[in-house]
Amino acid sequence: MKFSLFVHMERLTPGQSHTELFRELEELVCLAEAGGMEAAWIGEHHGMEFTISPNPFIQIAYLAAKTSTIRLGTGTVIAPFWHPIKLAGEAAMTDVATGGRLDLGIARGAYSFEYERLLPGLDAMGAGLRMRELVPAVEKLFAGDYEHDGQFWKFPRTSAVPKPVQAGGPPIWVAARDPNSHEFAVAHGWNVQVTPLAAGDGEVGSLMERFNAACANHPERERPRIMLLQHTYVAADAADTVRGAEEMSRFYCYFGAWFQNRKPITEGLMEELSPEEMAAMPQYAPDAVRKALVIGTADEVVARLKAYEALGYDQYSLWIDSGMSFARKKASLTRFIEQVMPHFAATTQQAAAE
Repeated sequence: MKFSLFVHMERLTPGQSHTELFRELEELVCLAEAGGMEAAWIGEHHGMEFTISPNPFIQIAYLAAKTSTIRLGTGTVIAPFWHPIKLAGEAAMTDVATGGRLDLGIARGAYSFEYERLLPGLDAMGAGLRMRELVPAVEKLFAGDYEHDGQFWKFPRTSAVPKPVQAGGPPIWVAARDPNSHEFAVAHGWNVQVTPLAAGDGEVGSLMERFNAACANHPERERPRIMLLQHTYVAADAADTVRGAEEMSRFYCYFGAWFQNRKPITEGLMEELSPEEMAAMPQYAPDAVRKALVIGTADEVVARLKAYEALGYDQYSLWIDSGMSFARKKASLTRFIEQVMPHFAATTQQAAAE
């Protein structure tokens, strides 16, 4: 199992500088590269200081000039907000900028806050339909001239310009949860990204079962890769584990509030949650997230990840967004690189040799 970093700029108070957050993003990605991580992922979000990335290709192109080996991926672009020609062209240009290090992750999106601002009236079903039309079109545009006559987009013969550096285009990853999404990805030979969020290890196993079922249904296809994305904090000791769980609990309360889309938003910042409002989300209480997420000392984290590796996950992505200070994020990532990853070095080297 290989490792990656999933990271965004996140601004919790007006006093934080976007410029400083950008530099911190750069430092974390460079640390991930120096530590031997396979990839760094940055997603797309709009109008939300909670997750700042209106176009991840901008950060990726910038980071390409600051790095040399780490792959740089969109984790993920939101399919309904893109035209196939525009996405194919921007992804191809970014592949050129990265020297062929781009991975293209695509999802239907999840926040109704974004849907109602960029495509009013859009719901998850409609977003999923747009994704299923967009992804095959983008792949065909990478290949050459392609004419499209679909439900959402129509255009005459067009090709991605420029052409990607990677033959056939950047590897495509589809964010999947339900069995139909796994089927959609595997049937086309695309890789799969999954996240259990705060549902726990039962969901981790269930997601792999859905992927394996899709692979069994398509024996004509070579097994794609599957990445597990999970919030992770490698603590210094037991007391730090408790603190990490408390911080992650607060993060998930805000995460849930953004999904509910009911709290007032001013200049991209959500109105502060009261203790009562956070207590009304017991599924995100510190004890609950301590069990559901990967939070603990290095030995505890290794044990959890060994179980995920045994299930068949090809890549584990450390989701570092947490509302923690930059210093605490960096310390956790450093411990992950120095104290967790070496336990997987033998299997990683064996996989590379094969």
